[in-house]
Amino acid sequence: MLRHRIEYAAVKGLSLIVRLLPRRAGLALGVALGHLFYLLHGRRRQLAVDNIRAAFPSRTEDECKAVLRTTFGHLGRQVVELFNVEVMSGTEMMGFVEVEGEERVEQALAGGKGVMYYTGHFGYWELLVMDHSLRFTPLVVVARRLDNPMLDRMLERIRTRVGTRVVPRRGAIRGLLRALLDRGSVGVMIDQHMQDRSAVMVDFFNRPAATTSAIAALAIRTGAPVIPAFGLPLPGGRYRMVYEAPITPPADDDPDPIQTYTQRCTDVLEMYVRQHPELWLWMHRRWRTPASAVENTPGAPRTDGETAAQENTR
Repeated sequence: MLRHRIEYAAVKGLSLIVRLLPRRAGLALGVALGHLFYLLHGRRRQLAVDNIRAAFPSRTEDECKAVLRTTFGHLGRQVVELFNVEVMSGTEMMGFVEVEGEERVEQALAGGKGVMYYTGHFGYWELLVMDHSLRFTPLVVVARRLDNPMLDRMLERIRTRVGTRVVPRRGAIRGLLRALLDRGSVGVMIDQHMQDRSAVMVDFFNRPAATTSAIAALAIRTGAPVIPAFGLPLPGGRYRMVYEAPITPPADDDPDPIQTYTQRCTDVLEMYVRQHPELWLWMHRRWRTPASAVENTPGAPRTDGETAAQENTR
């Protein structure tokens, strides 16, 4: 497809330019390109501003736009940083990353039940995954394929060069379950809208949001701890990867442990987004299903999450 070839050529050309620049100059270029895309994407920009205003009703229109402009800048910087780390050694990459909560990861790994990590489209999630696979153990992660197959192959090559294994969203539950039963580590995003009956409704910024039940279902099935993780930018082109305390599992007599677990996970993400709203990807339609559209009563069937996670791998 001609459009795919043009897109790939543009991205490949940008990656070559970035590698000719000093790293900090390249990051500045990424921020500038992000600001340019902020100006060009009018429809997405308005959707994002509306989302920010709904989440922070006391903020003015100009304040919401300022948050969003910074969001686009961070997204551009992350793209450039991916080009940088593609040609770096692991030692070089870990040299500009510091870790908070390393002892929580080590303790969870020592438990011998596998470990689940989750984050959102927040901060520098791609670098978080790569640094984790280098520093601790390789992750098995779920990712949606890009519409452009040439760019998809490029991104997967960058992601997997450090040992990360990427599984497509279709049929992902079985792959994640197998990894956990083998005492491996898996990573899942929790902030995407779910359209099927595996979703549970949670409160996210005081609005109902259809959310994956996979994290909770797999944790309950395997006993694996669930650790929230976030990648934050620091001055000077550095980053801090934060591992929070594991989410407390629901009580044995909880009438709907899947919903309770998922809500607790979502609450931690919301806490981080409230602290750093400029780091979350406001441009996607996170809130688009009314609460009545998703079955969320105790014992309601879940086709991809709870049910699949309870099956044994073969």
